[in-house]
Amino acid sequence: MPDFKRKSPEEILQSIQALYTGRLKIIIGAISGSGKTYHMLRDGQTLQSQGVDVVICAVSTMQRPETMEQLQGLERIPSIHWKHADGSERKDLDVDAIVSRNPEVLLTDGLAHRNRPGAPNATRLDDIRFLLEKGISVIATVNVYELQGVTEMARKLIGIEVKETVPADTLELADEVRLIDVTPEALLARIEDGLLKNMPDKNLFSRGNIGVLRELTLRLVAEGVNGTLLKYRDEQGYVGASGTAEHILVSAQYHWNGSIHIRRGQQIAQRLGGELSVVTFVNPGEKLGPEREEFRRSIRKLCEKIGATLHEIHIRSRRDIPPTLTRLALEQNVSRIVIGHSNQTRSQEFFKGSIVAEMVKCMRNVDMFVVADRTSGGGERILPTKRKEPLQDPAGPYRRLSQEQAGRKIEEIKRGRFKVYIGAAPGVGKTYTMLREGNILRKKKIDVVIGLLETHGRQETQDQVSELELVPRAIVPYKGAQLQEMDADAIIARDPEVVLVDELAHTNVPGSVNKKRYEDVIRLLNAGISVISTLNVQHLESLNDNVEQLTGVRVRETVPDSLLSLADEVELIDVTPKALQERMRAGRIYAREKVDQALGNFFKTGNLIALRELALREIADDVDERLESWERKTSLRGPWRREEVIFVAVTLSDNAERLIRRGFRIAYRLKAPWHVCYIPDGECPQGQERERIEQIKRLTRRLGGSFDLGERVPARRLHEELLMRADARRCTQLIVGQSRRSKLYRLLFGSLTQRLLRTARHMDLLVVARFDHAAQVKKDE
Repeated sequence: MPDFKRKSPEEILQSIQALYTGRLKIIIGAISGSGKTYHMLRDGQTLQSQGVDVVICAVSTMQRPETMEQLQGLERIPSIHWKHADGSERKDLDVDAIVSRNPEVLLTDGLAHRNRPGAPNATRLDDIRFLLEKGISVIATVNVYELQGVTEMARKLIGIEVKETVPADTLELADEVRLIDVTPEALLARIEDGLLKNMPDKNLFSRGNIGVLRELTLRLVAEGVNGTLLKYRDEQGYVGASGTAEHILVSAQYHWNGSIHIRRGQQIAQRLGGELSVVTFVNPGEKLGPEREEFRRSIRKLCEKIGATLHEIHIRSRRDIPPTLTRLALEQNVSRIVIGHSNQTRSQEFFKGSIVAEMVKCMRNVDMFVVADRTSGGGERILPTKRKEPLQDPAGPYRRLSQEQAGRKIEEIKRGRFKVYIGAAPGVGKTYTMLREGNILRKKKIDVVIGLLETHGRQETQDQVSELELVPRAIVPYKGAQLQEMDADAIIARDPEVVLVDELAHTNVPGSVNKKRYEDVIRLLNAGISVISTLNVQHLESLNDNVEQLTGVRVRETVPDSLLSLADEVELIDVTPKALQERMRAGRIYAREKVDQALGNFFKTGNLIALRELALREIADDVDERLESWERKTSLRGPWRREEVIFVAVTLSDNAERLIRRGFRIAYRLKAPWHVCYIPDGECPQGQERERIEQIKRLTRRLGGSFDLGERVPARRLHEELLMRADARRCTQLIVGQSRRSKLYRLLFGSLTQRLLRTARHMDLLVVARFDHAAQVKKDE
């Protein structure tokens, strides 16, 4: 095991040096006003209450009341004031005074700040490096567009010009990076209320610009977390896709369709927010002809243009491709392989073997995406080169609404606003932040009540209740006991403007009006009451399989993903795994008797890193969806260029839910309608079959898909029935699961996947791999 491995002399020296070096924590936000300084000072207050010696220097509160409150009791070391050439007043750190004072922790703003001419160090980052070497820890703040590498992207996307920056690898220097997330709506509301004064770059503060910077921040921090997760998994002996980030690998040939497959892979990677790699195979003993050499040059040029990593691998024969491709997918943490259909006849496949068919049989934990051939009509390629925009009705604004349309509009107008605070795990501070916002609204004379609160004995959270009114819970009798639930009727009767509701995924006591708490919330929204609520990312229905893959825990309480779409605002509460574990050990999350059990199970380091990345990526994708609805041009992932329809074929096995969730997530990212189809096979007793069909039908409808129940057909005609139904719905992508049939069964009766590979060449085919925990454990060489 890695824990017993002897450290090298270099590792021992590094560990000793780290004992005498200060820690660096960077708090990053999308834009000025997001709350970085407030949270930095709050961290300082927490450390000071724990007996840590904390000072501040060159902190800019911008005269914001909430931020200024956090200064109380913190010692200030005067900064060095000077005038910039543009006439603005600047503040440098007084490094000598800080070293002389020798605190344990320094809090400072403006990581990208440039010092006065003639200063010992050119930048604040250089000052901080010096202080870290002196054993002084530093907590500092930075905006995402001040990081080189992001600066140019931000300039292209929203036109921001940044004069002071820090190197692109600055976040890698930090021992801890914490993201402060804020929605555009919340930030614009702060400006409107006059809470954000002396704002630089005021022209940036449009909803679309804030959204772009917010997504950049989320994705940047997610990439950093992914690096940490990959390192952790490698230390623990895991290989293959982690289940958090998508990595698309395109297997291309030096042939006319090679660039088509790469472009298709690029589209998938963009929409799923994933990394893209390309692999080609060549026989070193075989000389490429002029035509293939030209294709080789064009593929290299295309990969360079789109930023894809290209691997050219030497093989002796085509039979080496499946095992080589499988090994590369594991080494590169690939989640999906994109490949073209076989061009061989059935007899050639029988004698020579089919690469695609072999890959489908041997792949583990990696999905296989087979790109459609040319369409049957006229040989036109499936992938169009130009985007088709839907035609807009120029007279649309002048057309009179129908009674039904007017009714829907009125319901939307009357509905309350819905905000969700989401986190990676319990204890990150969702409930605390929800209560804090409730108190802010109360100070603005808005009628706020608490509908349901779970403090779990956390004193900090309990203190935030303050003077907020708490609506008594309803008493629900169950099996001779008197249990408590949120009283939606009492809340509606009380009719507040805003209600705070904790733990959105909670399942109500049997006998309640609604089965789930989120259904109660929808009822409150429809009654015109605004709701602020909390949710952990692992409770999203479509992430259920990912969470089980990452943590080994199957989450039973879930909410449909459509709930996030229903929300007007979704805001992430980000905490690093180490900080969360420290809270746990301090007894600030669970009772002390439960701490060791929690740290050894769900709160293990690997789980927390993975869930944090999952949360960051999920909110980044949500931001992107909202950006596309506001300002289509600003979407970071780019437009989807096809009219997609997704068709998911399921059996009644326990893999059905996994396929349905995968179909939903793909359809949601592609903005496509989707259908689930089950053709009875007679392998399940009739009573069990009816119950199982109802289960998968409910899940499909819960996620917004349509369910299609077919008539039983002979096994050899099953592929024909599926294709007929898929073609009737003009489907472009067919999703099936990897077969669990034995080799003997496939030899005697054939394989559904094999038949589809031969007959469904006019549509994309995604074969979803079975998850095998053993396959991700690194084998001894």
